[in-house]
This record gives sequence, C-alpha cells and structure tokens, in this order.
Amino acid sequence: MTEDEFDAFYATAFPRLTGQLCAFTGDHGEAQDVVQEAFVRAWDRRQHFLANSAPEAWIRTVAMRLAVSRWRRARRWLELVRRTPPPDSTPGPGPERTALVAALRELPQAQRMAIVLHYLCDLSVEQVASETGAPVGTVKARLSRGRAELAKRLAGDEADGPVRKESHRVR
Repeated sequence: MTEDEFDAFYATAFPRLTGQLCAFTGDHGEAQDVVQEAFVRAWDRRQHFLANSAPEAWIRTVAMRLAVSRWRRARRWLELVRRTPPPDSTPGPGPERTALVAALRELPQAQRMAIVLHYLCDLSVEQVASETGAPVGTVKARLSRGRAELAKRLAGDEADGPVRKESHRVR
C-alpha cells in the first residue's frame, strides 16, 4: 500500500473503526487512542498491506487487543491500589519549609527565580543565566541580594521565637 493509498484508507476507516471501538470500550477518547495506535503500527507495515487482505480487520484486531491490554493494566493497578492501604496520615511541610516558601514568595520574581533555579534545582550560575536570559553578573547579583533578603526575612521569623527574645533582653 502506498502512502497515498494509506492516507485514503485512514480517512475512510478511522471514523468507522473509532465508532466500533467506542461501542467496545464505552469511551470515545479511549477508542480514538487505541485506533490511532493501531494505525501507527499499521503505518510501519503499510508495504505489506494489500487492498484485498482486509487491512481494516487487522487494524480493528490490533485496536481491540490494545483496549483489552489497557483494561488489564488498569485492573492490575486498581487491585494493587486496593491491596496497599493508604498511609495513616501524610505529614505536611515542616515549619522551616513553610517559612522558606513564605519568604521566597516575598522576593521579587527575578531574585526568586534565580534562588530556586540555583539552590533548589542545582543549576550552575551559568545555567541559570542561560535559562533566564540574564547575564551571569546579573544572576550573581540576584543571588546575592536574594540570599541577603531571605536571611533577613528568616532571621525576622526566628526573632519571633522564644530563643531570640531571650537574646534581645541581654542587650
């Protein structure tokens, strides 16, 4: 089957096969996915398809097998999920992380992006510069200013705690 013949075959057979697989799966989107995947597999074999060898039947069979495989995979996953009990409780972020995120939110966007890319994503200064489109010197300045601002904000949070209040009284 030539490319043009395959294109014509696809144009006529896809809607029909999708309708058939929709009746089989009960889900139009799923039917489109499996029929499309079957056509992709058929594309690789299009030279071996003959007009009289029922290529539509081959595609329908492949699509139905794909649908059944997806059902089996989904059923195995559901059985696994049912067998695995959920954790009793999922702890939320600790106070340090909450304070850090709150302090990061207060930074200007450019400083916040530089800090996150460099310290949390482990990018080098040069990679951060490339990612943001800023010169290396600008990234270094943003990192420096961002660190200073974070230190000030986080130290301010600690000052509200009982340990820092004690040290203020000594002065």
